[in-house]
Amino acid sequence: MITSKILEAKKILEQYAPEGEFLAYINKEEAEVLKSLGASGTPVEETGVPSFELPDYLKDTAKDYARQMQATYSAPINTASFMGPGYMAGMDPAQQQAYGLATQGVGSYQPYLQAAQAAQAQGAGHLGAAAGAFGGLGAYQTAAGNIASGAAGMTGPDAYKSFMSPYQTQVIDATLSEFDKQRAAGQQTIKDAAVGSGAFGGGREGAQLGQYQANSLADRAALQSSMLQSGFQNAQQAAQQNFQNQGNLYNMQRGLYDQQRGIGTSQQNLAQGYQNQMRDIYGLSDFGRRGLGGDIQALGAVGSMKQGQEQARLNALQQQRQAQAYEPYGRLSQYGAGLTGLAGGMAAPQYQAPGQSNPWQTAMSTMTGLGGLYGQMFGFGKN
Repeated sequence: MITSKILEAKKILEQYAPEGEFLAYINKEEAEVLKSLGASGTPVEETGVPSFELPDYLKDTAKDYARQMQATYSAPINTASFMGPGYMAGMDPAQQQAYGLATQGVGSYQPYLQAAQAAQAQGAGHLGAAAGAFGGLGAYQTAAGNIASGAAGMTGPDAYKSFMSPYQTQVIDATLSEFDKQRAAGQQTIKDAAVGSGAFGGGREGAQLGQYQANSLADRAALQSSMLQSGFQNAQQAAQQNFQNQGNLYNMQRGLYDQQRGIGTSQQNLAQGYQNQMRDIYGLSDFGRRGLGGDIQALGAVGSMKQGQEQARLNALQQQRQAQAYEPYGRLSQYGAGLTGLAGGMAAPQYQAPGQSNPWQTAMSTMTGLGGLYGQMFGFGKN
């Protein structure tokens, strides 16, 4: 409990305190802190109580420092003057063009892929047709072999026999029978003439009948031989014609075989052509994509370099405005440090300006990173 004596003592002691000071309790550490800030800690002559006021020659300077410090730290820093998206470089026109090409290039392979698939399907169809055509060659080859075997059996001295008329014997027999009838009638005519002339049974009649009989036998043999020869010749001609016809049929089958093989070969060539077309389409797609990737990387690299330059300019401007914003604090810090030194205290830590980056190094890093990104996206330069 505060007594009147204590209050009276406090009042007496404060009467001898330097102007602006009052009685307070501090420990040794606190006293050392005050001394480090420039206070002397000199005891008051009348009371022996130490006073930590500044020397008289620094009081006005300290008051000026206090006023400046109050004015400086009471005003907020306008961070918008050196921070914000305005200090981030936008895409360069070359980068925008590269981005546009990249966007257009997404899915650009689809038409080539569809055309290649169509060519592949047509090639497969022709290849199947070729397989069918080659598969049908066996039938033509078998037919031609059968014809050749049949034709081979129609050669030799007995080949004509198969073409002899089955009615030839009947025809010869009927013809000879009719011949005999006519010859018998002729004999009767000679006999009738002999009777009419009164020479019946005579030598003349006998001579005439003998001669007639001899002539009849010769004529009959000649007639029979002629009919046999005619039948043989007809059979021979028919056999030859049949052999020729078989040869023609064989040639026709061989021709059909060759045509079928030609169709198969043509279908196979068409299938190969569509396969080549498919490879060409894939090649065009790959060439177009590599070319597009090269253009995009080149535009991206140039744009990144220009963007990096612009970013370096913005970084330098940002650092300049940041330095301008913090300049009063640095100046005030130097002022306080000098004041502390004059008072004989320990200098306070020096003001440290905000860290600054290297604008050109930042720009180069950005350019290198974007260039590598374009290369990874489009595979430019890969085998």
